[in-house]
Amino acid sequence: MDAKADDVARRLKSVEGHVRGVQRMVEDGEYCIDIVNQITAIQRALKKVSGMLLDHHLHACVTDAMRGPDAAARERVLGELLEVFEATGKS
Repeated sequence: MDAKADDVARRLKSVEGHVRGVQRMVEDGEYCIDIVNQITAIQRALKKVSGMLLDHHLHACVTDAMRGPDAAARERVLGELLEVFEATGKS
């Protein structure tokens, strides 16, 4: 794994721990707003990871496809990006 992959994996493990913490909070009947605040923090952390992965994809896969001779590969990565943007617009 490279440094970026290590950072993504570390962040995802942290999110996993936070999700378990929220599960315990629910099971223990903690105050709802405290739970919602923790969920919001988890969503921000996942958004950060998603951004990191998208950045890497743009600088690696998309750049390679756009510079390469394969028109189908260019269309595929552009389609993938459109799908990502459409999906994030629905949340």
